This record gives sequence, structure tokens and C-alpha cells, in this order.
Amino acid sequence: MSSSVYRLHSTLEIPLETVHEYFDEDPLLPNGVADVDITRRNNTLILRAVADDDSISKYTPTAQLKASVTETRIYEEDGERTRTPQTGPQWQDEDEEIESELVEYAAFKGERETVLQNTALQYEMFLVLKDLATHAEKGTLTAITEEDDELVATRIVDGEERPATIEVVEGPASEKAAENGVDWRDNKFIS
Repeated sequence: MSSSVYRLHSTLEIPLETVHEYFDEDPLLPNGVADVDITRRNNTLILRAVADDDSISKYTPTAQLKASVTETRIYEEDGERTRTPQTGPQWQDEDEEIESELVEYAAFKGERETVLQNTALQYEMFLVLKDLATHAEKGTLTAITEEDDELVATRIVDGEERPATIEVVEGPASEKAAENGVDWRDNKFIS
């Protein structure tokens, strides 16, 4: 049984507090992952898989999820929360002070290599990201994976799993391209 991640695109934004709570509650981790190390370096959050198998060398880099940490001011108006990016000072009348708080978000944004790095336990860490995506306040996770020799499409939008399909639009070497291209093997100008 082999599983792989072929395509992945993410624009997920998850409150940093939610990410820490998720791992504090001891989530059910995929087979092969004993734990997840959480490291923060400046504005980068790294979630690294810790293998439960001793055959994986301590020098083999295991898969990791990488997110940038951003701050967003959340305003509460009439009992409803609204988000605005932190853009600088906002001038208001002193009488109209609106309740707000500064919230840090883990932004898992980019293609596969940007968000999900290293190959050892890569599919298992994708499953962790997929579960985390259901806690996202904003953003989309789309992926094409292989599970038990079948391609599987995943699509999660704003924390909610949505139907997804895989459509092959054009093969890697279509016959039409071969007709219009240069045949380098049988070219009279090359000896």
C-alpha cells in the first residue's frame, strides 16, 4: 500500500491559537507519525513529523508543513467579528472606539514544495494538513493524491470539505504536438 501527494495548492489561514489547541488535544495522527514538532522561527511556523519507525534515520528529513505567521486585527461590531489586515494606524473619533483584538494566523500558502516539504512521511503530513484545513477560517486546500493505487481529489474551502473531481485535460505528449514539432531523431540538418 503506497500513497503519494502529486499536486497540492493551499491558501489556508488558521488562527495560530487553533493550531496549538489542535496539537494540545492529542489528535489521532496517521500511521507512521508518532508526534509533530512545532517550531517557530520569527514569522515562520514549521510542523515536522516525528517518525514512530526506528528504521528512518535521525538524519533523514521527515515531512514538514511550513506556514508564515501573520497578524490581523479582528473588529467586533454589533456582536459580529470582521477581519481587516494590519495596514497601519486607523484614525477614528474617540467616542467611536470599536472593540478589536490582534490575532496571529498560520498561513499555509503556496504549492506543494512551499507548504509540504521533504518526502519521508509526506503523505501522512498531508493528512495532518487536511485535518487542520477543517479548522481554517479562510482559504482553500486542493490536492491530488494517490491512495491504494487510485487518484483522489481533495477540496476544502473555508473549513468545509467540498466535492472534487480529477479531469485530465491533455496528456503529457499529445500526438498533435508531435506532428507540429521537430523530429530531432530523423533530422537531415543534424548529422
